[in-house]
Amino acid sequence: MSRVQFPCLWFDGNAEEAAELYVSLLPDSRITKVWRAPAETPSGPEGMVLTVDFTVGGQPFQGLNGGSDFTFNEAVSFVIECDDQAEVDRLWGTLTADGGEPGPCGWLKDRFGLSWQIVPRRLNELLDDPDEGRARRAMDAMLQMHKIEVADLERAADAA
Repeated sequence: MSRVQFPCLWFDGNAEEAAELYVSLLPDSRITKVWRAPAETPSGPEGMVLTVDFTVGGQPFQGLNGGSDFTFNEAVSFVIECDDQAEVDRLWGTLTADGGEPGPCGWLKDRFGLSWQIVPRRLNELLDDPDEGRARRAMDAMLQMHKIEVADLERAADAA
């Protein structure tokens, strides 16, 4: 029986560097295999890193050094739900470093152009609040943020 095994991410020669960054983010993460091209390919010479199999937070991926034909865009992003503000701050800082770009509402692009959503669990709890006014105020506050700040969300939700 066939099944989906993992998403494949297209990189321009830096799949191993990206995998090294991504496996540093979360527990249960590791590089499992680096495949080198046994012959010259359209994207590079014999011996170059062709693909990198890696796991981030228990989710397997493959990075392909496919060349410059394709780039990432916001149509695909990875979501990390964080336990607390310290985890949000750590991941946000790591992923926006060295050329990454902050975006609105908890979104960012890392230095490889891959989009991420760094979401504190508390945001989802506030948006699911049975008091619609609290949920609305939390949503309005989140829409004004780049990196999500839990204390600011809670202050907004509790404002009369």
